[in-house]
Amino acid sequence: MKKIIFILIIAGGWYVNKNGWPDFVQKSNSPVITNASTPSKSPAAPLTFAPHSTASAPAATYRCDGRQHCSQMSSYDEAVFFLRNCPNTKMDGDGDGIPCERQFGR
Repeated sequence: MKKIIFILIIAGGWYVNKNGWPDFVQKSNSPVITNASTPSKSPAAPLTFAPHSTASAPAATYRCDGRQHCSQMSSYDEAVFFLRNCPNTKMDGDGDGIPCERQFGR
């Protein structure tokens, strides 16, 4: 029984590492403490874990055009777009989701 539980924990960790937290897992905000002399603020919406949210360029800026290698990319944001949206890219040798680490110093 202990082996099964251990395997389930390892499998769950692997899943979260590869896919991010499932949508139903959310962090709750701590309660807002207000002072009577200051206007109260409504609490912000609960935070959710959003994996791979580092790309700042809009998707419309780039398009898949067959490029596959880091030497063909002109920016980190472009490489991130290609890695996430285009087939057969060869820009993430260690599989950590960060493209062109040597070229762009990430």
